[in-house]
Amino acid sequence: MTFTLLKAIDEYKNDPESVYQTWFINNNDRLKAFRTIKNAIKVVIKEIENNTFPCDFKGSSLEVAISAIAEQKQIFEGAAHAFYWKPKLRIPDIYENEDNKKAFGQFLKETLLYNQEKQLIYNIRKLQEKNIKGLGPAVGNILYFLHPTIFPPFNTSIVKGFNMIFKQKIKLGSWEDYLTMREIMMEYNNNHNLVLSKDLGALAGLLYEIGSGRQVIQENHTLLLQDIDKVNKKLKKRHEEIQKELAEENEHTEMQYYLAKIGTTLGYNVWIAKNDHKREWKGYKLGNFSIPHLNLETISSAVSETISFIDVLWLNGENKVIGAFEVEKSTSIYSGILRLQDLSMSFNNDKSRFYLIAPNKRKKEIKAQLLRPSFQHDSMCKISYILFSDLREDCEAMCKFGVNISVLDKISN
Repeated sequence: MTFTLLKAIDEYKNDPESVYQTWFINNNDRLKAFRTIKNAIKVVIKEIENNTFPCDFKGSSLEVAISAIAEQKQIFEGAAHAFYWKPKLRIPDIYENEDNKKAFGQFLKETLLYNQEKQLIYNIRKLQEKNIKGLGPAVGNILYFLHPTIFPPFNTSIVKGFNMIFKQKIKLGSWEDYLTMREIMMEYNNNHNLVLSKDLGALAGLLYEIGSGRQVIQENHTLLLQDIDKVNKKLKKRHEEIQKELAEENEHTEMQYYLAKIGTTLGYNVWIAKNDHKREWKGYKLGNFSIPHLNLETISSAVSETISFIDVLWLNGENKVIGAFEVEKSTSIYSGILRLQDLSMSFNNDKSRFYLIAPNKRKKEIKAQLLRPSFQHDSMCKISYILFSDLREDCEAMCKFGVNISVLDKISN
């Protein structure tokens, strides 16, 4: 088994279209997601404690949190299904049953509070004892984004891949099986700590690729041959998704270039997301527009690290953030909103402006998301949006006639 797995890991890490290459490493969206999801879970906890959590998944703060998870590439596709309110079955029973709702909220709160593995497992055991109908280890996907070195993601393909590789019979809906899977994965990681990563997302991604049939090994080749047409359709779909993502990355870089050019022309210091400094648009390297280091006074190092992944920042001579820009692609609009809200609460500067830069086809979605009740509180910052086409077409004019950030008023909504 060890040889088989080591060989599979080598193929997995070197496949340019694998989950490892397209999601786990060198992915700003993934890095941003951890803080976004953590803050979204805090809202869920607060609403449950204040008795303002609704009796349905749709439109709830939990939908925001789980949708932010589901958008994290192929491995988390379908993560929201387990949390949809199914009224005929009355599951998962955390919407109508107040005791179960409170227990779920307390579990999430304690999971955020503690970092020790022993205490976190104890919290799972307490939730398990409640025997909440329909609330199973799909919660593991939440746990992963809160404690990625302690809990793995959990879905059908991951379980299939795990059973093939580790010769187990893990079942999808069992907390006991989830904890067993977790222990075996952590043991493997500890024994082979130079192969993948302490972050269990790397190993889970491999199991997902094997379980979904995208990566062929001795243990799954017979099953794949029996349904080769279905496998080929999956491979074609993944390839098309990767090509689409590459096109979106190019457009994302293009928008960062325009924002950097305008900000520099207006006299602001520009910061480009730290992992994007080497990106180029038509021969222009984004890092050449950016200040080399982001030093924000009165901001903790942890928060500053998160802010450093914001797509573009404009700063004045006093090193105050004047404009913050998140460029959206196929990812969820409200994840971008959450990141900007989080940024606004990280420092006290009423002169800061916050913008979503988004494709034209998502205009209606942006307007709908910004009108969500959870984004209408007085404590929330005002967010404007700019469409790709307007930024692209008016960049030169704004550089020529603009005086300060107010030039964006002409194209923002």
